[in-house]
Amino acid sequence: MTAYSMLDLVPIVEGGDAASALANAADLARQAEASGYTRYWVAEHHGMPGIASAATSVVIGHVAGRTSSIRVGAGGIMLPNHSPLVIAEQFGTLDALYPGRIDLGLGRAPGSDQKVSRALRRTLESDPQAFPRDVMELQSYFADDGQTGISAVPGAGANVPIWILGSSLFGAQLAAALGLPYAFASHFAPAALDQAIALYRRDFKPSAQLDKPHVMLGFNVIAADTDEEADYLASSQQQAFVAIRTGRPMPLPRPVENYRATLGAQGNAILDQVLECSAIGSRDTVTRGLAAFIERTGADELMLTGGIHDPEKRKRSFAIAAEAMAALDR
Repeated sequence: MTAYSMLDLVPIVEGGDAASALANAADLARQAEASGYTRYWVAEHHGMPGIASAATSVVIGHVAGRTSSIRVGAGGIMLPNHSPLVIAEQFGTLDALYPGRIDLGLGRAPGSDQKVSRALRRTLESDPQAFPRDVMELQSYFADDGQTGISAVPGAGANVPIWILGSSLFGAQLAAALGLPYAFASHFAPAALDQAIALYRRDFKPSAQLDKPHVMLGFNVIAADTDEEADYLASSQQQAFVAIRTGRPMPLPRPVENYRATLGAQGNAILDQVLECSAIGSRDTVTRGLAAFIERTGADELMLTGGIHDPEKRKRSFAIAAEAMAALDR
């Protein structure tokens, strides 16, 4: 059985605001819990007009407080933006509030540009070993092993599984060396997918947290009752990807008919690249797409995501995706 989870970018839609995006996030998480999703994650992004999850640990607390059993976490916290001690305290607090339900995925990208990074009061390290050092320092706070000479309160002894996120071979190497679960961002950066999975599985060293490799892969799903409706709904995410890649981020736009037909060669090439790991269509179409991706990768878990402007259509899409995953299990 392949587990399935959800990544929600907490989209601020065209015509909407952050308050409604956060309310929709809690509503979607409650549906995910009822639909059998293993975990619900949000991601740290800054300075993005279409994403409301910048204060990631706060959003996790908001969602965890409105659900009862689903795991809630970060996919991820961009550790270069933070002191490891602060993250240990934040996630130790979350674990104290919602014991046994909090995940912590860690990434090394800033989740922003240089200007925003300076505003975050962080100096981006050029040393490639800075991220591994920060990860191990964070592990030390949770273990309360005395190596730092500081006890994180809350945080010491917290039961917060750490994941390594990545879209290159670096994260795969680090996750393997530390014996941690690995989440690959194939939903927007699939180029190194197969190589990263192979490297992680080959070099994995068991740890106190994990005795064998566990690979979770990002996958886009835009599902609807018909292929035609799904193609229409998918145009919102497609517009947003093109806007980001061309330096014009925006709130998640309303869908438009025949969007890809209006793009030139450059825009279509961008979408072909970033959305390679996707299934768009009816339940049957999505089921076939998911089955092919699982067969190709042998994923232990899928992290499903998908940007749809209408929150009710988005809930319907994730419900269809859950039905497809259950059908594959049967």
